Amino acid sequence: MSGSAATEAIVATGLTKFFGEGATRMTAVNAVDLVAHFGEMLFIVGPSGSGKTTLLSLLSGILRPDAGAVRINGSDIWALSKDDLADFRLNTIGFVFQDYHLFPRLTSVENVAIPLILKHQNWQESLAAARQCLDIVGLKERAQILPVKLSGGEQQRVAIARAIIGSPQILVLDEPTASLDGDTGRMIIAFVKQKILDQHRCIVIVTHDARISEYADRIIHMEDGRIVQGSGDRP
Repeated sequence: MSGSAATEAIVATGLTKFFGEGATRMTAVNAVDLVAHFGEMLFIVGPSGSGKTTLLSLLSGILRPDAGAVRINGSDIWALSKDDLADFRLNTIGFVFQDYHLFPRLTSVENVAIPLILKHQNWQESLAAARQCLDIVGLKERAQILPVKLSGGEQQRVAIARAIIGSPQILVLDEPTASLDGDTGRMIIAFVKQKILDQHRCIVIVTHDARISEYADRIIHMEDGRIVQGSGDRP
């Protein structure tokens, strides 16, 4: 396991999520217990439809569970008000979405600056911080480029820069290599492992890409909404 910290970053108990009503109701996540730690890169893997992305959404405060609880760094996120939860996500969790979710009419540096703008920080100071984050991911020279002119790997790195600009304690990546070729995907995950992960941050990655499994500190396997197997180092 990377780093020596064994502090619990995320503790989920009995997480359950249903979709649909009556006879059509399906259980997407079924009474899942999970712990992730600071200093750890945790992979959640499984076939399509196994509940991976739904679980990630429950853990990160995007989707409210029908049962169960999530504590992040000791805070019960689903006990927070809607506004407080939004602030908590903004300040504590960095998201890297499968399709990047970059704004097409904004340059790379403007896309990266968005979280700071949402915190009402000064525009010029936000852009300066965004340039620093682009430098971290090796895209300093692409700061003024629109997303359409970036490669898939470059767009992913812009999304990572945007996710880390507020120094979040939790970083979550949903299928980060789905749109990338094998070499680029491995390069992105290796970069995140080497440059972004430290003892003060927890990284959770949902993937079905076996090509990047070597970078995980621990792997949790899901099927039919349940955790069926876990492997790797445990504190």
